[in-house]
Amino acid sequence: MTKSLRRSFLSLATFFLLSIACLGAPVKHHTKYFVYVGTYTQEGSESKGIYAYRFDSATARLVPIGLAAESTNPSFLVVHPNHRFLYAVNEVSNYQGEKSGAVSAFAIDRATGKLTLLNQVASRGGDPCYISFDKTGKYVLVANYAGGSVAIFPVMDDGRLGEASAFIQHSGHGTNPQRQEAPHAHSVDLSPDNRFALVDDLGLDETLIYRFDSTKGSLAAGPQSNPAPAKAEPGAGPRHLAFHPNGNFAYVINEMASAVSAFRYDATTGELKKLQTISALPKTFSGHSEAAEIQVHPSGKFLYASNRGQDSIVVFAIDKNMGTLTPIEYVSTKGANPRHFEIDPTGSLLFAANEKSDNIVVFHVNSQTGRLTPTGKVLEVAQPVCIKFVPVD
Repeated sequence: MTKSLRRSFLSLATFFLLSIACLGAPVKHHTKYFVYVGTYTQEGSESKGIYAYRFDSATARLVPIGLAAESTNPSFLVVHPNHRFLYAVNEVSNYQGEKSGAVSAFAIDRATGKLTLLNQVASRGGDPCYISFDKTGKYVLVANYAGGSVAIFPVMDDGRLGEASAFIQHSGHGTNPQRQEAPHAHSVDLSPDNRFALVDDLGLDETLIYRFDSTKGSLAAGPQSNPAPAKAEPGAGPRHLAFHPNGNFAYVINEMASAVSAFRYDATTGELKKLQTISALPKTFSGHSEAAEIQVHPSGKFLYASNRGQDSIVVFAIDKNMGTLTPIEYVSTKGANPRHFEIDPTGSLLFAANEKSDNIVVFHVNSQTGRLTPTGKVLEVAQPVCIKFVPVD
């Protein structure tokens, strides 16, 4: 071996060893989880709040814990990135005499799965229906449906919520006088780089985009300071949004039109450029149905959306280059009104929450085709709305 070849070989070997060293400790793959279920507790419901299960992803075994915390209409949940705290919106229109709902902070008992209420704050608008975290874990963002507004709350070190650090009131209306007589903020999510808050407003037929300051927990006010909103078709009613894992595409489920809109996301400007709008319903369906939830599979290969009325999950294939959707199948949720669903952290199971049949049906996800097959597991929960996983090992 010549000296030059020897030097090249040693340099390559050194680079290889340094690369391995830089990788650090292997990523931990969890197998044990708590599964939390947010519910409606209004008159006629047997639910009393948030329910919990133990879940082993290695065996798919589910063991009921029971009522984790008593709470009023804890419809939508979110878990802190440190997995120590859980937050819920209390979907009510009157909180302590105000025209507002509430947001509740809970500590998670890592041994039992039970939840302890830390504090509760006014959501600043009626019927909060969605809650999410910013990427730093310092703020929760809340969408108030009846209030037509968005609020941000700081999270203290002990998990409690502070008073709102930001508040945006929407104005205007859509084309449907029964459903869009006023703004109805239905979700708020942060962009992958944590620079923009995207708000689906069902009442305005828009996905509004706000610049987010993670050091202050604030939103830029006024159209001059923010990207132009992404407009839906009149009467479509945008509800929820999901980003593709690559950050280049975003998908919005339109409740009233039962359709999914695919967008290319510009990370520099925060703008959404529409690529496609496609029905979430089979062509043979002629009844009334409204779409609800939307999620991208962790692999980025498939997108799932739920239909209430047709009572199904539609499976789409995602074009990895274009971001556009092609329907694969429509699968009955084996229940009524699938308001929400959640894909487990391994990507192998989908939990469909059938609100009006009081159950959660578990499906196997085929990693190659995206297709869903019932596992035979059915969880009995009164009026389930939202499902969240918390690793505990």
